Amino acid sequence: MLILQQWVAKNNKKVIILFEGRDAAGKGGAIRRVIQHLLPRAIRVVALPKPNETEQGQWYLQRYINRLPNNGEIVLFDRSWYNRAIVEPVNNFCSEKEYEIFMKQVNAFEQMIQDSGIFLLKLYFSITKTEQERRFKDIIGSPIKKWKYSSVDKRALSLWDEYTKYKEAMFKSIQQFAPWKIIKANRKTNARIAAFEYILKEIPYETKDLDRIGHKSMRKLLEE
Repeated sequence: MLILQQWVAKNNKKVIILFEGRDAAGKGGAIRRVIQHLLPRAIRVVALPKPNETEQGQWYLQRYINRLPNNGEIVLFDRSWYNRAIVEPVNNFCSEKEYEIFMKQVNAFEQMIQDSGIFLLKLYFSITKTEQERRFKDIIGSPIKKWKYSSVDKRALSLWDEYTKYKEAMFKSIQQFAPWKIIKANRKTNARIAAFEYILKEIPYETKDLDRIGHKSMRKLLEE
């Protein structure tokens, strides 16, 4: 990852990596592992809160455009504009019209991003309902994690099928020039390894050592 980051900085490249998935899927933990040894001045993690009053009156994608990478920078989104594809319609945070407008615009938006020379990777962390329930119980019972359990989380299990419906609609409608990488995330270590492998394989940085990016090699590196 350091070699990749140095290549991005040296060549003024720009990289966006989206981390999406259900609540408690392990997005935040994977991001922390990806960036833990990187130079902070050339990397940003974006985890936007609920839109404020000004942002609510803007074009939905506007506040994300303001966070896109500068030259030589990697930006990781802990949830992204795809909130409007799943979380918002499921929880009635947007109207049906707003949802439909987003779904019509997102492919063109991502094509513009890529046509501008920005690398765009999209990771979706997939867990089972049983595993999500187990992780919620772990979060609730932990004095250092329980703050993470939100009102949206409380409804997640009862709305599981609704989330599934919108997730499948998202996968179906997104064009292949910006495909999703679906990562099986019931086992956190395996999910993190898969994320590392995908990022390192997809970004065409120089001096890439494919032998070290293999599954067994990545596991060894994470254990060191």
